[in-house]
Amino acid sequence: MAADFAALSVEDAVRASTSYDQLRTGDGALYWLETRLESGGHGNVTRWRPDEGTRSISPDGFDVTSRAHAYGGGTFAVTEDNLWCIGEAGLYRSRRRSDRLEQIVQGCFGDLTVGDSELLAVRESEQGDEIVGLLLADRAQVRTLVASTGFLGAPRPGPRLLAWVAWSERDMPWDACEVWVAPYLPGGDIGSPRKVAGGSNESALEPRWGPDKALYFMSDRSGWWNLYRWNGDTIEPVGPIAGECAAEPWELGYASYDFLADGRIAMVVQEGPRHRLVVIEPDGAVCPVDVAYTSIKPYLAAQGTTVALIGSSPTAAPQVAVVHLADRHPRLEVLTRSEHAELSNAQVSTPTELRIGVPGGREVVALVYPPTSSAADWCAPLIVRAHPGPTASCLLRLDWQAQFFTSRGFAVVDVDYLGSTGYGRSFRESLYGRWGLEDVDDCAAVANHLLAMGRAVPGQVFIRGASAGGYTALHAVSRDGPFAAATAVSAIVDPGRWAETVPRFQRAHAIRLRGGAGRVRAIAVRRPVLLIHGTTDEVAVVEDVQGLADELAALGVGHELLLLPDVGHYVATSSRAGAALEAELAHYRSVMAAAAAGSGDHRAASGSCSRT
Repeated sequence: MAADFAALSVEDAVRASTSYDQLRTGDGALYWLETRLESGGHGNVTRWRPDEGTRSISPDGFDVTSRAHAYGGGTFAVTEDNLWCIGEAGLYRSRRRSDRLEQIVQGCFGDLTVGDSELLAVRESEQGDEIVGLLLADRAQVRTLVASTGFLGAPRPGPRLLAWVAWSERDMPWDACEVWVAPYLPGGDIGSPRKVAGGSNESALEPRWGPDKALYFMSDRSGWWNLYRWNGDTIEPVGPIAGECAAEPWELGYASYDFLADGRIAMVVQEGPRHRLVVIEPDGAVCPVDVAYTSIKPYLAAQGTTVALIGSSPTAAPQVAVVHLADRHPRLEVLTRSEHAELSNAQVSTPTELRIGVPGGREVVALVYPPTSSAADWCAPLIVRAHPGPTASCLLRLDWQAQFFTSRGFAVVDVDYLGSTGYGRSFRESLYGRWGLEDVDDCAAVANHLLAMGRAVPGQVFIRGASAGGYTALHAVSRDGPFAAATAVSAIVDPGRWAETVPRFQRAHAIRLRGGAGRVRAIAVRRPVLLIHGTTDEVAVVEDVQGLADELAALGVGHELLLLPDVGHYVATSSRAGAALEAELAHYRSVMAAAAAGSGDHRAASGSCSRT
């Protein structure tokens, strides 16, 4: 294993993990939500104007965040005189010319949208969802427009009409979601609703009204999320493409497309682990836009013939940028970068895309990060990462926490196992009832391939995952295979119990996924495991992982449990992210040292690579 040459410090790895989300436009400005771990992990609303640059406009010390549907989204909106934002206790208003923050109403809100003299929002309770309206001139008057025992989202006002999405408590929005419209007058009643699209085998998302007064939305009726237009009578596709033009809707408020002033539409397309920006011409032609980003978040915000985006690449951490599209050759203007000064010239490991065939005639796609500064024929200890979700994907972007390990001589590989997004509806659904089986097989297949190619050191191949990925990692070391140890962060341990304890938004997901490998059983665990968990995790409750740790201890199985006080489900974006990284590194080094000494129940030789 290579020496710690120019190793990335844990402090730098954490400080560099700045997040940008929720781009919005208004009154000639651009707004977004900015979260920096170094400032406590609070969400702050940032404004950019050409004449003043960037500055925070949310009150100091206030965390702009939402608990709606467990994952939040749509946490702020801007009107002429006010910033409206969501906090832990409800909806707040901050007047533009004052630093004073006042609470308007208590409750769990998300997806704030400004209508005609009215603020619209989704309000959630254990009984279901409501779309509510708040008259901007009368903060005391909150009225319910739509109510459901299931879930609602994307309230989007149009020409005397309101559009929204709805899905039942038995579904996830990527499984079955509907677009509805109804007559709407601010301050008045909602008329009889009409379903436009969606159903039991169709996920229809992201409705918004175009400048032609037609309703646009995403639907996966073709097998891919593509853009469609409804003119009040018929539905037609807009620029069909064999790619995912919408992101899996874990959060409220996504905007995967927006309208340019010249009649074109800017849109993000995902193809496997890569994203690209395209423009749909008025005649339906889909034209790629050459930008230096391989990962683009589902937040586009157009103004005139420019579109703002949040993009990154294997060598560039997330940036907020504006793409000028008026001319034949697009021009990119970067507004802000997430790297801090000490990392501006840091050497990084850039990944290569790996595709391998697996039984069943399909491919598994993975991103392989070699050790930083490695030779062309590198061979190294390997960390296989199973992404969370599992309805998610690995992304081709600069990940400073991966760089933490590659700068210490490890190789890292991210696997898009069965069930990942970016490959169409059928691939996404194929893990249902097979969770803990096919995902484990795919991760093992990638690890075995790299071992066979002489890239990985036998006995020094590890697997780690967070949330659903933690479940995958634990099952991977509960059977024979290439993995010498596992790290499970915020892990799901028992799908059956998880279905009972998970927030209501994800209960349908838990029910559809279970039926595969079942509960992680301590008696089956064959390799050392590191369990990292926040004590206030509401998605995967800490009692489950504590119970597993107790069972492992009783059986004498090698393990370590690191509990992080006052940390929720997202360890990597918490104030204890550094402690988690250091514990993970120590875990792998301990296993490697034990193997080198000939101890432990895995006795592969350390430090030897074979080439075939």
